[in-house]
Amino acid sequence: MTPILFQQSVLAWFDDHGRRDLPWQKNLSAYRVWVSEIMLQQTQVSTVIPYYQQFTQRFPTIFDLAKAPIDEVLHYWTGLGYYARARNLHKTAQYLVSDLEGEFPSCVSDLIELPGVGRSTAGAISAIAFKQKAAILDGNVKRVLSRFSAIGGWPGKTTVLKKLWSVAEAYTPSERVADYTQAMMDLGATICTRSAPKCLVCPIMSDCEAYKQDKVSDYPGRKPKKNIPIKTTCFLVIHNSDGDILLERNPPSGIWGGLWVFPQCESLKEIDDACQEIGLKVKKIVPQPASRHTFSHFHLDYLPVRIILDYGNQQAIKSGNQIWYNAQDSISLGMPAPIKAIIEGGLKPCNNQFLEDTLNV
Repeated sequence: MTPILFQQSVLAWFDDHGRRDLPWQKNLSAYRVWVSEIMLQQTQVSTVIPYYQQFTQRFPTIFDLAKAPIDEVLHYWTGLGYYARARNLHKTAQYLVSDLEGEFPSCVSDLIELPGVGRSTAGAISAIAFKQKAAILDGNVKRVLSRFSAIGGWPGKTTVLKKLWSVAEAYTPSERVADYTQAMMDLGATICTRSAPKCLVCPIMSDCEAYKQDKVSDYPGRKPKKNIPIKTTCFLVIHNSDGDILLERNPPSGIWGGLWVFPQCESLKEIDDACQEIGLKVKKIVPQPASRHTFSHFHLDYLPVRIILDYGNQQAIKSGNQIWYNAQDSISLGMPAPIKAIIEGGLKPCNNQFLEDTLNV
């Protein structure tokens, strides 16, 4: 199948079956496309939609995003994961507003210089927002092209990725590039799916090498398996006499960078020392059921531990990176999903008497 015939087949399918009601397709702008593409990195459309709607309602323009405090930006990202994306959005917004008067560059070579914008994301912004010829290669498109051209191997390998980019560039049209870009993403998301692909209704089935070889499930190649390490920690859920919960801000980089979390220690034996460092004296500890949160490269097994303080010895917290947080307040803080779930799942603001009655202190 020639590139022109490939493009015509994909676009004809898109005209009949493509998605046109996604939130970021309405009131189209470079800002809205950029936010959506960052959110869609390693995240499914169905998951992104409610986050995108809330995010753009609160930050409708790049100027609103640039002037917002990072805590609030992270708050609207809570639960979406890969929080470096939110930090990069905020950093980029501030740069574009201060240096470029809020205007986005339109070409891939300039877009790719922005924090958090890789080659495929830059291509999507350039093609969709500015109608410039630019190839994309997100997870969906990798799957379509690896099957169509029978490109074996894991797409994370440099040699495989280079082949896929070559095909993506060759098949990207000069006309209707925005529609083509959306069509390729839609084709991978709705037809050429990871499991149970709908090959019989695929517009490029007749020339798909994987289909002709009856080896669709072999493409793309699987990521090599490796053992994922397990880390453990105790989350110290500490209430003060007003029922507020102690949170502390993580360093700006790394896992959960810049987010507000519970104080932590490695084991129950270290709780007294950890609380003393904060300036608090423990009266009783009550471990809760343990849970697991999985990151891309390790599992985190965490044990939430309710800490009942000896309020007579309570001291003011000393660190500017620690606060007493009341969930009923209107303060917007960025928290990882497990922290938010613990707070919302039964650790409601309460007073000392409630704690002592509930936990039989």
